[in-house]
Amino acid sequence: KQWYQRRVRVIDFLANKMMARYNVDKVHVFNTYQCYLKATPSQLIYDMDKSRAVGYKLGAKLVRGAYMEQERMRAESLGYEDPIYPNKALTNSCYHNMIEVILKQVEDKNAEVMVASHNEFSVQYVVERMRQHDIHPRYGGVYFGQLLGMCDQVTFLLGAGGYSSYKYVPYGPVDAVLPYLSRRAYENKGMLQGSQKEIDLLKGELKRRRWGSW
Repeated sequence: KQWYQRRVRVIDFLANKMMARYNVDKVHVFNTYQCYLKATPSQLIYDMDKSRAVGYKLGAKLVRGAYMEQERMRAESLGYEDPIYPNKALTNSCYHNMIEVILKQVEDKNAEVMVASHNEFSVQYVVERMRQHDIHPRYGGVYFGQLLGMCDQVTFLLGAGGYSSYKYVPYGPVDAVLPYLSRRAYENKGMLQGSQKEIDLLKGELKRRRWGSW
C-alpha cells in the first residue's frame, strides 16, 4: 500500500513540477484525474489552489477511469479501503462536478481542460456549460478527446462545430495494446451502443449517397 501510494504521489508531484515550469503562459503539460477515484475531488482542488499560489496554469485531463478492476484487486490484496466509487452514478456525478470546478478556472484563464470521454451526455453537458460560461469553442482552453475508432460521430460533430476535438491512438506491442483496448471496451460499455449507432449512421449515409446519385 505505502509503495503504491508513494508512486502515485511521485507522479502527481512530477506533473505539478513540470506544469510550474512549462505552464506559465500557456498549458503544455496536463495531469490526468480519474473521476472514479474517491480522492480525485480533493486532489484536483488542491492542485488548483497550488497552481494559483505558485503562479502557473493547471492542465487537467478528466477521465472516468481506466483501471477499475486492478485498483480494486490491489486494495483487497493490500488490505486497504476500496478507492473506487461503488457505482457508476457516483462516478458520473464526480465527473460532472469536476467539470464545473475546472470550467470556472478555465473561464478565469487559470486552467485548461481535456474532456476525455466517450459519453455523449457528458460531452453535450460540457458544450452547454461552455456556452453558459461564454468559453470560446476553439480557443477557450477546453479540448475533447476520444479513442480512435470509438464514438467517431461525437468527435466529428465536435470538430464540425468548431470545438477542439482530438483522437488519441494507443500504440505498442500487440500483447500490451489489446488488453488496454479490452479494458476500455469493458469499462465504457456504453461505447458498444455508440458503435452500433455509428454503424447505423454510416449505413444511412451510404444509402443517401447511393440513391442521391441517381
